[in-house]
Amino acid sequence: MGGSWARPMTGSRAAPPHDDGWAVPAPGRILDLVAGNRGRVVVADDDVLLREGLGSLLAGSGFDVVGQSGDPGQLLALVRQHEPDLVIVDIRMPPTHTTEGLDAARVIRSEFPETAILVLSAHVEVEQATELLASGKRSGYLLKDRVSDVDDFLATLDRIVKGAAVVDPALVQELLAARRVEDPLQVLSQREREVLALMAEGRSNAGIAHQLWVTEGTVEKHVRSILMKLRIPEAPDDHRRVLAVLTFLDSL
Repeated sequence: MGGSWARPMTGSRAAPPHDDGWAVPAPGRILDLVAGNRGRVVVADDDVLLREGLGSLLAGSGFDVVGQSGDPGQLLALVRQHEPDLVIVDIRMPPTHTTEGLDAARVIRSEFPETAILVLSAHVEVEQATELLASGKRSGYLLKDRVSDVDDFLATLDRIVKGAAVVDPALVQELLAARRVEDPLQVLSQREREVLALMAEGRSNAGIAHQLWVTEGTVEKHVRSILMKLRIPEAPDDHRRVLAVLTFLDSL
């Protein structure tokens, strides 16, 4: 993980710039963040140093850390007690260190469908990740060793809590490589597939434009075309983007 998660943020830290590819909180939310209204969160990881470091980072960045856990049983008890806005959980937890964390995440999604869930993993595990992400919005999957920028990480948490589905770029590449013969995305152009893959990484239109060296207006046209070609039903824009990402995940 490196030492970046153990560094608490201060109130004087500048907001992350818009051109780094990730959505940032709206200016009107700054007072909320300073006041500690970013959301209530439970952190679960059997690595005590990582768990305590992440908890410290979140507490110093406007989140209310209502509980920490080193095993899935305690995690479920904390979630049922506090009903947090966000749960951050490692896929592999005691006693067997296989899928206990993911199993707990499934229970949480079933009992508390409005709770956002971020799954952390040390490895790219396509099947396990897509199963959780395909269950609906407010979901995320990140590789631990790729979380190297605090501002990007916190902005990603904000997006997940607000309803986004966010996928680690490494997993996106695995998904692209493992697509089925009957590809539901075959109606999309190559550029539209690139835009959809970046949407799956949780990037905003501005972030996608920066990544592809095109204008934001061009990205908006591609997004509209993607939604039309995939026959995504009319709904609020954020929800339609999530549905498009879920179609992408279902293309395995």
